[in-house]
Amino acid sequence: MRKTLFAAAVMAASLLCSYGSYACTNIIVTRGASTDGSNMVSYAADSHVLYGELYFQSAGRHRAGSEREIIDWDTAVRRGSIAQVGYTYQTVGNMNEKQLTIAETTWGGRMELIEPDGIMDYGSLIYVTLQRASTAREAIQTIVDLAAEYGYPSEGETFSIADKEEAWIMDLIGKGEGNKGIVWVARRIPDGYICAHANQPRITRFPLNDPNTLYSSDVISFAREKGYFSGPDSEFSFRDAYCPLDFGTVRGCDARVWSAFNILCNGTFTWEENGVEVSRGASEYLNYAMGYDLAGEMPLWVKPSEPVGVKDVADVMRDHYEGTPMDMRTDIGAGGNACPYRWRPMEFEVDGKTYINERAIATQQTGFWFVAQSRPALPDLIGALLWFGTDDAATSYLTPIYVNTRQVPECFRVGNGNLFKYSETSSFWMNNRISNSCYRMYNQMEPVVRAAIDKFENEQMHRAVPHFDSLSVKLYGKHRKGILGKFAEWRVRRSLTEYTVNTAKKQFSEWAKLEKALLVKFIDGNVKEKDEEGNVKLSQPGYTQKWKEAVVKDHGPVIQVR
Repeated sequence: MRKTLFAAAVMAASLLCSYGSYACTNIIVTRGASTDGSNMVSYAADSHVLYGELYFQSAGRHRAGSEREIIDWDTAVRRGSIAQVGYTYQTVGNMNEKQLTIAETTWGGRMELIEPDGIMDYGSLIYVTLQRASTAREAIQTIVDLAAEYGYPSEGETFSIADKEEAWIMDLIGKGEGNKGIVWVARRIPDGYICAHANQPRITRFPLNDPNTLYSSDVISFAREKGYFSGPDSEFSFRDAYCPLDFGTVRGCDARVWSAFNILCNGTFTWEENGVEVSRGASEYLNYAMGYDLAGEMPLWVKPSEPVGVKDVADVMRDHYEGTPMDMRTDIGAGGNACPYRWRPMEFEVDGKTYINERAIATQQTGFWFVAQSRPALPDLIGALLWFGTDDAATSYLTPIYVNTRQVPECFRVGNGNLFKYSETSSFWMNNRISNSCYRMYNQMEPVVRAAIDKFENEQMHRAVPHFDSLSVKLYGKHRKGILGKFAEWRVRRSLTEYTVNTAKKQFSEWAKLEKALLVKFIDGNVKEKDEEGNVKLSQPGYTQKWKEAVVKDHGPVIQVR
């Protein structure tokens, strides 16, 4: 259960140091804010050294005294082993059979707080906890206990943790060399609200006596001891103590949160403060999001302008700041075809001044991404649903994966290709073929791909899956105990597996056809279409006006017609 790296450990470590791990985005939607009463968590696992595949671990019973090996999720290095528990739940990706989801974003923070000899890296905390916990509160306690017993060697993290009833955001960081455990704060997101985080801790000040706020007993005293904080307890801010703001962490990280809120709240942030509802325009936080005014502070959670569906969340994960001052399609960096992508590194210098490329939610280095739904109206057997995809979210689709499936579709299976080995049956490689094709002629090709995505996702999310859910509930029946219950469960699991595998298989086949169609339609900068009589029409859309003006400014005297 790890990021699959197929290179020497030294190479992997150097790549991680070069690019960093700070490249993920999460959106959390509570039951009262969703269209169907589900808690939702989205996650884009963004890393230049992450191969997109779907992890699967069946449930199991384990003998007393057995051990579980811990492999670091980022580097694939063995960190040690821990005591195994008697029973572990089935997990598929970042969700388990009890409808518990855990996702993350890394934010680094104070590097002196890394405990290098710890065993439980952040990825291992996620996947071990999913095997052991059935609720969000259990998950929080399990994370804390594992870190305390075995040590935590990773940097600062924010976890999204959701079950059928509750959704939480948890900020945590280690305590330094020779000091096991973590300092942490977790807050339950009020029902009816949404939250988001993107490689920057989001919890600032928090109530000290609230059953919906949990924290380590030393979270404030430890900060005092280290010299990170000296004010009264009521003014303590986790973010400011353990990961102080700077231009980069806001512009490259919190800006993504601002954009997600801006979309789902239709430009108005609304939340409750001291029992009073507050509303402010998203534009009031734009200077903060752009890193110009670090004194600003976005609300931790906001109310969406209308109930949020799984398709809404998926589409926010495809955002490139469209329609904002950070819109990546509109400056000359987008080239002649309005491509909202910039190759790394993100910073560059010109005439002694430093500049940055934007970091949007959708990005080329995504390994896998998902939207998980915990659906309390359905039994766990059917309710745990993971909409899963690979590579760049903007040009890839999400397919339904029932967490109680007996197997993972071949196109997502671990070991089906890797970063150094192409596989014709791998979703990761097929989606990369399409995304990298789109990058060369984005404003012409992306709309074609997006239409295909929308067709499939709308059919699955709005019609096919709800219909299959209804059939599955009937198949499950009222008798869920004894021999009849076991037989009903067996039938449902078989049905879930068939639907999961067959849907993914069919869509992969459609995507392979799409990749070939894109080559034919857009070859050599042309656009080929057929009219009503079937005659082929050829057009040559050329470049954007912005690009033409830039070329004239750079090279006009040489190419001007005289």
